[in-house]
Amino acid sequence: MGTLTLPSAPSSVAATALRTGIAFAATVALFYALCTLVWLAAPVAFMRFMNNLFHGLDFTPLVAQAAFSWSGFLAAAVVLSTWAFLAGCFFGWLRQRIGA
Repeated sequence: MGTLTLPSAPSSVAATALRTGIAFAATVALFYALCTLVWLAAPVAFMRFMNNLFHGLDFTPLVAQAAFSWSGFLAAAVVLSTWAFLAGCFFGWLRQRIGA
């Protein structure tokens, strides 16, 4: 039987951590955008889903009657992506350090 080997194109811990951070940040940004699109397309159904997701906790009193703001969306996307990048870099670094 053969062994499974994975390619090791840059093999440094820092490069792997950086790639993991970038991948996680891009994933969070994409899914945040998709979540926003669903909210814009079907706000009532989305709120019902969120209430069910959190075991019946009612989020409707938290909804402010305000128009959608692109600047608010972009600010939140930047903050979430930055946090995800940092968390992904740490995860990638730690994963390499513990030899997983």
